Amino acid sequence: MIEKLTTGAIQLLKTLIETESFSSDEDQTAKHIEQWFNKQDIPFKRTKNNVWATNKHFDESKPTLLLNSHHDTVKPNNGYTKNPFKAIVEDGKLYGLGSNDAGGCLVSLLATFAYFYNRENLNFNLVIVASAEEESSGPDGLNSMLTVIPKVDVAIVGEPTLMQLAVAEKGLVVLDAVVKGTPSHAAHPNNNNAIYNTIPVLEWFKNYTFNKRSEALGEVKMTITQINAGKQHNAVPADVKLVVDVRVNDKYSNQEIVDILQKEAPCDSIMPRSIKLNSSSIPIDHPLVIAGVEIGRSTYGSPTLSDQAVLSCPSLKLGPGDSTRSHSADEFIYVNEIKEGIKIYIELLEKVL
Repeated sequence: MIEKLTTGAIQLLKTLIETESFSSDEDQTAKHIEQWFNKQDIPFKRTKNNVWATNKHFDESKPTLLLNSHHDTVKPNNGYTKNPFKAIVEDGKLYGLGSNDAGGCLVSLLATFAYFYNRENLNFNLVIVASAEEESSGPDGLNSMLTVIPKVDVAIVGEPTLMQLAVAEKGLVVLDAVVKGTPSHAAHPNNNNAIYNTIPVLEWFKNYTFNKRSEALGEVKMTITQINAGKQHNAVPADVKLVVDVRVNDKYSNQEIVDILQKEAPCDSIMPRSIKLNSSSIPIDHPLVIAGVEIGRSTYGSPTLSDQAVLSCPSLKLGPGDSTRSHSADEFIYVNEIKEGIKIYIELLEKVL
């Protein structure tokens, strides 16, 4: 059964790669996932571009384990030498946009769900969501499904982790900061040039450190990622706009980060775009983590963001593929990583279900 499910999973991934599915435009990949459920004779539902199902013997008296990964992708970058929408297998690698992030994880979780779908007397209910809009943190992704699907008690989020256990994940706050000055003609003296005023501000952001360090996630990482000022060569602008990217460990809430920066940052204003994408984690003594360690998996803290950020329950990030390949040119996943991923997912769940 596992071999048949694995073959079907790899074929589905090839189909998904060859179907454009940018965030908010995943209609066609959602249809392919629906077709996969039909082939497995598994009843499913679709909410916008999210496709989901529960195990056959769902029991409301039992806790529920969510299996989730996404079928949307970013747009391909200009570095591709291969067709990003062509599933190409070379030297054991399956190339294509979304192969690694997170198509391999999604099809592996779908195969795992199908493996357990008919089983009776499970300790947990299973619900699987093939979600949309993960890459854009859009309003119609997994976040919109939490009031639609049954209440979730714990989750496995499929993202490329080399099948190691990401027991914590950094949150994200993006802030818009402004440094002001006096606008003037470039030919005249000006001791309050907004661009020059920005130099010590940049130094402050470069050197600032947050006090609380996490054992799993390390320090909070703050980076200036964009600067914008001026429209013409002979006019000193009134202000400089900065974009600040903050990756938040599990020792701070996003609101705490905002409060600290609004109090201490030496700019004229700094405002968050959103504080919804908080850090997430799962207790190290949770049965899922214990089971994973027992089968030889290691634990670590992940610096990258996923749909874990919208969950309020304990969640584990785990999946085939390597995060460093995500959003890269000529993205790929090893075919054997998918085979191993399905095997390890099943072995893990056998211990807790």
